[in-house]
Amino acid sequence: MPAANETVWAIDIGNSSLKALRLSTEQGALEVVGFDNIRHGKILSGSGVTDVEKDELVAFSLRQFVNKHDLNTDAVVVSVPSQNSFARFVSLPPVEPKRIPEIVKFEAVQQIPFDINDVQWDWQRMSDEESAELKVGIFAIKNDIVNTAIEHFSREDIQVSHVQMAPMALYNYIRHDRPDLVNSDNLATVVLNVGAEITDLVVCTKSAVWQRCILLGGNSFTKAIADTFHLNFEKAEKLKRTAPVSKYARQIFQAMRPVFTELASEVQRSLGFYKSSNPNTRVGRVVAMGGGTKLRGLLKYLQQTLQMPVERPDAFKHLAISSGVPAAKFGENVCDFGVVYGLGLQGLGIAGIESNLLPRSMVRSMAWASKSRWFLGAACILLAASAMVLGKALFDSISHTKNNPTRMRIQKIINDDKQARRNLNDAETRIARYQDAIDREFEFLKHREVVPLLHETILAALPNAENNPSQANLYTAFARGDVEAVTQTPRNRRKQIFVTDMSVRFVEDLAAAAFEDTGVLQVGRDGRRLGRVDEEGVRIRPGRPRSGSSAPEQPYTRMSAVEAAKRASEAPDVGFVVTISGYSPYESIQALLDPPNVGGRPDQWGLVTRLMHLPDVNSPFELYEKTNPKHFIPDVGDVETGSKTTLKMPMGIGEESAKPFGTAVPGYRRDSVVLVDPMTKEIISTVPKLRSNGEPLLVRGKQVFQVNDHWFVLKMKFTWQATQSGADVETALMGSSGSSLNPAR
Repeated sequence: MPAANETVWAIDIGNSSLKALRLSTEQGALEVVGFDNIRHGKILSGSGVTDVEKDELVAFSLRQFVNKHDLNTDAVVVSVPSQNSFARFVSLPPVEPKRIPEIVKFEAVQQIPFDINDVQWDWQRMSDEESAELKVGIFAIKNDIVNTAIEHFSREDIQVSHVQMAPMALYNYIRHDRPDLVNSDNLATVVLNVGAEITDLVVCTKSAVWQRCILLGGNSFTKAIADTFHLNFEKAEKLKRTAPVSKYARQIFQAMRPVFTELASEVQRSLGFYKSSNPNTRVGRVVAMGGGTKLRGLLKYLQQTLQMPVERPDAFKHLAISSGVPAAKFGENVCDFGVVYGLGLQGLGIAGIESNLLPRSMVRSMAWASKSRWFLGAACILLAASAMVLGKALFDSISHTKNNPTRMRIQKIINDDKQARRNLNDAETRIARYQDAIDREFEFLKHREVVPLLHETILAALPNAENNPSQANLYTAFARGDVEAVTQTPRNRRKQIFVTDMSVRFVEDLAAAAFEDTGVLQVGRDGRRLGRVDEEGVRIRPGRPRSGSSAPEQPYTRMSAVEAAKRASEAPDVGFVVTISGYSPYESIQALLDPPNVGGRPDQWGLVTRLMHLPDVNSPFELYEKTNPKHFIPDVGDVETGSKTTLKMPMGIGEESAKPFGTAVPGYRRDSVVLVDPMTKEIISTVPKLRSNGEPLLVRGKQVFQVNDHWFVLKMKFTWQATQSGADVETALMGSSGSSLNPAR
């Protein structure tokens, strides 16, 4: 678990020296505030060194360290060698968080190659809390190794708070100091720590570690020299250290060459095994640490053999050096401090792996010892509190008897308060009932803006300055009534649509709803329009359904508006039946209504095309089944009058000319009329073409007519998203007013 200390000592006892590093975060940043590197009197793994002598050498080095530094206020984190240690990363099945420890323990029994009672083990979750994969790391080391390491410190009265394996400390170092090298699970970095007796090979990725202990180290080179030159271990060690400047340098390196080869082969074999077990991970770099890397030519030989970059750090990138620490001397020991750097990070609670292999009995003892003073303080506080409570009880007993009249008055006030609260609750209940009644009375006003919104939506799809900016001057002139400016554009080139009639009817089932029968326009012999009749010659009134249809739907009344809002969420086909009619002076009425093949060119859309794209502007309406002739009926024709007796043309187109047309055209009744534009007084109905002498133009004996304006009738249906809130409808209404319904804008 993360430590609460801001300063920590990290100690690593190796075969040749004791290495210690004091790290601190008291100034807000991680920095070195002390270090030491005490060489043993002899190399512990040297020839002729007994176990008793090893213990004495370690004790002497530790005593030197304790005499030089004060450890009483700092946490102490120590390392244990990687021999007989175990680290494995496994993926667990998805389980409840409270069952994770149970599953991990089961996996530990299966994975650890020793009896679970003979090891100290710990585990840590490696995957994120939000990750779907539950990945944990299991770490273990034999009890006798941990106990031996702790015993050295106990003899010197050094209280150890954390015990960590050296390979995991190296992983913590590389992850913190070189995060750029371990930011992926597909690209690994190898930390190679060459010690005196062993070499730790640690393959590091973003969320996993793989370790192997190679039983070769600096002593292997020393033994090779001793065997070749028949020297004792101490003289061979001295010869190895002075080899670069010795006149026998070539012979010395030749003696060590087999060890070079064997070490490189072991590293190569280990990486080959790792790659075969992790085919999706590529090894990209080797970071060499430890005193053995100071041997001349070793790094170059490894780089040539492994065919990948091998580097030895000469400084730590994310570790500041305090002003009281000699930077030059610290720099000489950087390659030896990889393990203690990682240990210090764990002691400060900022490490990637925080497993603690300290025996559980010692952890509990430390916890109780740290809490004993709190228990004593709590006992004193409890005793004092008990005395105060007893005295307070005696005082309250006397006061209770004395203040009986006051209590009675207070109780009366409390009873009055309770009665007032009951009266308030009754009043609030009545208010709620009255509010419900008020809401029911005003319920019919809900959605009152829907029909105006539909009108605005349809009218916004007509040609205007937004939809057809090329004729913006025409629309501006028309709006201000400037006839001269309007007529500057030839009539048959004006992209205008004049709506003469629009009917909107709410229905609860669009699929079954019928359109109103518009019938035909009855025209007198003089060309005057008399009204509309149906197929049976009966005069049509507005709102009458088509002949042969079912009973007419209810109009959009107070009841239907309330019911519509309630039922719209249940019926998918609630909406409106719309009939819109009018005329246009443009030469191609089809191009203004629904031109073909213009889906991706909004500047060429027509009225119907824009209505088909209502969902693109978040409108609550949507054109219903435009391709089905039962639900979408377009009708167009030429504006006509004169001698024909009946027309399909809708009512309200133009106005009848005040001057009879027949007076100027032979063959027409003298009182015949034509239709003219109400604003410009231009003729909009179909009229005979005349010769220059005023006589009708005949082709093959038939009279030729000049077609001017065109009429249209569109019968269509719109679905309505009645579930929109009133604010949404208001927003949609404001957004559609004057809008071009052009998503390209």
